[in-house]
Amino acid sequence: MPRFYCPVPLATGQTLDLPAGAARHVQVLRMQPGDALTLFNGAAEDTRAEQMQGEFEAIVKAMGRNHVTVEVGSFQSADREASRTVHLAVGMPANERMDWLVEKATELGVASIQPLMTERSVLRLSGERASKKVAHWQSIAVAACEQSGRNRVPTVHEVMTLAQWLAAIQTTAHKHSASANEGGLRCLLSLHPSATRLTHTITEAPRHLRSVTFLSGPEGGLSPGEENAALAQQFAPVTLGPRVLRAETAALAALTALTLPA
Repeated sequence: MPRFYCPVPLATGQTLDLPAGAARHVQVLRMQPGDALTLFNGAAEDTRAEQMQGEFEAIVKAMGRNHVTVEVGSFQSADREASRTVHLAVGMPANERMDWLVEKATELGVASIQPLMTERSVLRLSGERASKKVAHWQSIAVAACEQSGRNRVPTVHEVMTLAQWLAAIQTTAHKHSASANEGGLRCLLSLHPSATRLTHTITEAPRHLRSVTFLSGPEGGLSPGEENAALAQQFAPVTLGPRVLRAETAALAALTALTLPA
């Protein structure tokens, strides 16, 4: 059954017009009144906690040139999220590779994606161009959730430099008077001599660990100065093994390890 992201509060028996994006998708699929579909709204404002782990059946009631009206049916609980929350901060790879990374990371269960500009980044974004790219990546994440069965759409944050992001982490920690690890484990993909295998780091982590922030560089990796800055913010250096992986492949390999059932 086709699935559509509908970022508004939903309730059984409700009749509503689908948001523009979902309506266009219904029309592209040439659906007709009476056809069944599935709606989810896991990232919508005012969404109740239980709705973030489920979806609604719905029926197409009417279709116009610019709108699609549906009647919302019963709610079905469906928790398809990873066993731990994983936030990916990544030096943006160039060309279409970031699109591919966002799509696959969403399928693998990432909770959020922080696009970063680093010293060795090829892709440089700012202003309106950056905002348009983020909106584009967010739409890719929505489509990946519709396809993969996820009911929570990961947030693609605004583009930041690595220095800005690390400073924000430090500010947040001080604001909440948090210990370095209160927000979960922090991992840095690194060639540092002290780097340990990611799988070993996860195995040795506390059993109750439910949150991981994973930092990965762009093509060429992070500079020594950037790595030192991350280490100063309590990031643990980790390695994925002896092979040299592309920037986007490395991030996805890490996500695969981190989002497996604990």
